[in-house]
Amino acid sequence: MNNRISINPDICNGRPVITGTRILVKTVIEFLGAGDSIEEVLEEYPSLKREDIYACMQFAARLMANYYEVRKIA
Repeated sequence: MNNRISINPDICNGRPVITGTRILVKTVIEFLGAGDSIEEVLEEYPSLKREDIYACMQFAARLMANYYEVRKIA
């Protein structure tokens, strides 16, 4: 995953992208979350490889592995 996802402040305002592209990890995850299959994402973005999609899913999973706490704001 480390070589497939890049974060650079000069590319897409520092948002995580698939290395060598300007395709945001967020975009790929949104497609998958909307019910699109991996094959449909690959058709929409022919420059991507299946491993790029898996890297996006791993990246999102690692973000969610962080500790979160829900608090009421007064």
